[in-house]
Amino acid sequence: MRFTTIKTIFVSLILLILTFDIQAQTKNPILPGFYPDPSICRVGDDYYIVNSSFSFFPGIPIFHSKDLSNWKQIGHVLDRPSQLNLTDEWMSAGLYAPSLRYHEGTFYLINTLMGAKEGKQGGNFYVTAKNAAGPWSDPIWLDEIDGIDPSFFFDNDGKAYIVNNGPVADGKPRYSGHRSVWLQEFNLKTQKPIGKRVELLNGGIDPSTNPIWIEGPHLFNKDGFYYLLCAEGGTGIEHREVILRSKNIWGPYEVGKDNPILTQFGLPENRKNPVTCTGHADFVDTPDGDWVSVFLGCQPYEGEHFNTGRQTFILPVEWKKGKWPMILEKGKSVPFDVSLPLKPAEGKVSFQDYSSDWKDDFDSLKLNFEWNFIRTPKEKWYNIDNGKLTIDARPISIDEVGNPSFIGRRLQHKKAEFITNVTLIQSQGKYEGRPMEAGIVAYQNEEFYYKLVLERKENGYYLILSSATQEFDKIQLNDYKPGQSIFLKMQIIEKDFQTYYSLDETNWKPLGSKLDARHLSTKSAGGYIGAYFGLYAHAKSSQKAVFNWAKYKELK
Repeated sequence: MRFTTIKTIFVSLILLILTFDIQAQTKNPILPGFYPDPSICRVGDDYYIVNSSFSFFPGIPIFHSKDLSNWKQIGHVLDRPSQLNLTDEWMSAGLYAPSLRYHEGTFYLINTLMGAKEGKQGGNFYVTAKNAAGPWSDPIWLDEIDGIDPSFFFDNDGKAYIVNNGPVADGKPRYSGHRSVWLQEFNLKTQKPIGKRVELLNGGIDPSTNPIWIEGPHLFNKDGFYYLLCAEGGTGIEHREVILRSKNIWGPYEVGKDNPILTQFGLPENRKNPVTCTGHADFVDTPDGDWVSVFLGCQPYEGEHFNTGRQTFILPVEWKKGKWPMILEKGKSVPFDVSLPLKPAEGKVSFQDYSSDWKDDFDSLKLNFEWNFIRTPKEKWYNIDNGKLTIDARPISIDEVGNPSFIGRRLQHKKAEFITNVTLIQSQGKYEGRPMEAGIVAYQNEEFYYKLVLERKENGYYLILSSATQEFDKIQLNDYKPGQSIFLKMQIIEKDFQTYYSLDETNWKPLGSKLDARHLSTKSAGGYIGAYFGLYAHAKSSQKAVFNWAKYKELK
């Protein structure tokens, strides 16, 4: 009897060890920084994630993983100006909530463009590719599908559908944010919707509470049911994820009794390392039948202030008695250490580690995937050669709505620094000695930013720290020689922002006093994006600036 008990305990321990090994740990967020509205799909044992990019170009970053833990960016879906015309748009306009699916050898990415499209305001479209890394097709516009957040669903019988957020059926919303979820069959050959468009869900799971913004819908099937996964409550702290199901794709849909299946609303505000605003989820299954969910979340450093934007998190999905999915039970905090069904591959550098200590020596002929432009560039105004990035200082300023000479990468941590060196090129001929400025910008939008630039004027060289509305400090560099590099640094420590400069990269001097980093948060600036660090140049006449490298580092 005693032997049997010991044997049972021993076997249980072995199973526990094996389970722990399989349920390996990864870290949240898997995509730190401004990577909102994630959508995920699987092809064999390959997994792909895409994210919203709003008015940054190229549009819609795409990531690949074999193990759900280690993600690597493989490109952008919309990387040609002909695919994405972002002109004079609000920074939080542009590309909203992409959905990525795979069907019979083809990737389908469907999306909403908020803003002007051939004279029209906004529109839904999709693009296709045989390889997720591209090239992707030019947009196929869906003028018959109004609303936002479309998602393809490919049923087991081969039929295709589009589910999305749209106006309520009678066109008379009862309150601000009153919307519906709609479904329509889609003909892939004619590239047109067919049949009747059906309203699946009006308002949300409990219409008596006037739920706002039922959005981000996704359909999937499991065990004879169609499951409808949606976000509601807006994108703020009341953001939540809800689930419904039906035996018939057209409904009616039964509301899950344990909704919401993901939210952080109502948790103590003073909890340690809070994650807020969770929602806009998507599901994917593994070949072994396990399920995981990716979703967006925010990491505030004070109140509702966060500069890193909405980030991508991951959690396993638990099926309650095999019938209803649960991402995270109500009242529980989003964990940073996560057990996933796949073991992380050995020797891989996770995107978190890659992002926390990053440098670009400009040793490639193309810009690295991390770099973005503000809106679509209409011409090429930069060049990479011999380890140098040369930027044409064009007349569009960082505080104008347009495409300034700015090349930026995301702020990905609460505490971080960005360093570069810059040289102003002496123009020849009639432009020689003309005024110009170049340096680095911490950017949220054209009204909320901090700018640290070396400025050339007729009477000398100056270092200037300013925002869109205020000049904080200005010093003349009497020891600076024309053609000399100057090193510039920006640091963000949660709510504190500080700049530094050096002529030798060793002896750093602060410029000005600490400023308020909350200036770079969406709570202050509005909108839906995260802050960027960027390289910048500006002049009224033809001028150039050279950057030899750029470094980003998480500060502990």
